[in-house]
Amino acid sequence: MAPDTPLHNERVVYLNGEIIPESRALLSFRDTGFVYGDAVFDTGRTFGGKGFLLKEHVDRLYETLAYVRIDPGMPKEEMLSKTEEVLAINAALLGPDGDYWVTQRVSRGVSPVDGEAPEREGATVLIECMPLPLRARAAMFRDGIDAVVASLKRTPPSALSPNAKTNNYMNMMLAQREVASYAPGAWAVLLDETGNICEGAGCNIFVVKNGTVYTPSTEYILDGITRQVAIDLCGKDDIPVIERPLSLHSVAVADEAFFTSTSLCICPLRSFNGQQFGATPGPVTKRLMTAFSEMVGHDYVGQYLKHLSSEKTGTGF
Repeated sequence: MAPDTPLHNERVVYLNGEIIPESRALLSFRDTGFVYGDAVFDTGRTFGGKGFLLKEHVDRLYETLAYVRIDPGMPKEEMLSKTEEVLAINAALLGPDGDYWVTQRVSRGVSPVDGEAPEREGATVLIECMPLPLRARAAMFRDGIDAVVASLKRTPPSALSPNAKTNNYMNMMLAQREVASYAPGAWAVLLDETGNICEGAGCNIFVVKNGTVYTPSTEYILDGITRQVAIDLCGKDDIPVIERPLSLHSVAVADEAFFTSTSLCICPLRSFNGQQFGATPGPVTKRLMTAFSEMVGHDYVGQYLKHLSSEKTGTGF
């Protein structure tokens, strides 16, 4: 079944060849994504209900699939077209000033039971939309983000490539749980195995010193798609940007800092390990935020601020 309108005001997903209502999307408890975390994903987002850089996200998904040796059983072009189809159907259900995360998830499939006919063969492929946590994160765009370094270091590239987006987020989840236990609402930042700044839970970090933007090189971090957008915007706006290892000292003496991610886009930091930055956002961060909004044709900061509420600020992790 491939509906071209939402069913019963319910979002739809693509699951193993069908577009069906979310409530009918059932996965086996023997799926390797559940049993072993043997699955990968990539996530784009919408602006005003329209997908942004979805092809780039699907391209990265297939790079991860090649790295972990999972055959999704469908070409990139079909993955992209099905993503666009699911999004087009679900767009009608977006609330006022709402937008989606748009995610493809692929596992190796269902583990067979020895001696029994397989439950199903091939990879499990899921494409779904999830409303962005605009209310939970709105205050971050009014006040800035408080970033805190966790004691747990990032999984080293010698164990698992940081550019592989796998479903197993335990490393980042534990870091975020640790930080949240003593700094509610703060966002965890992890160090790499050398003791330098690596990345935040689900986001990349940038700092600004004397008008120059610095960000960790990609040896230990995910080369985020929005990270690259920010670097490109720096180039277009004649803002110097340097990719290099980022020490704790370099963040402590920075003038300003910001995170990038698919959902946050560019969001300023208010503090790092309790040390306050100056204006939030700082002048360079503000220029980049404005340039980002102009590029996508959408006031994403204003969108977040429209959702300000009394709810506790949350990272979504």
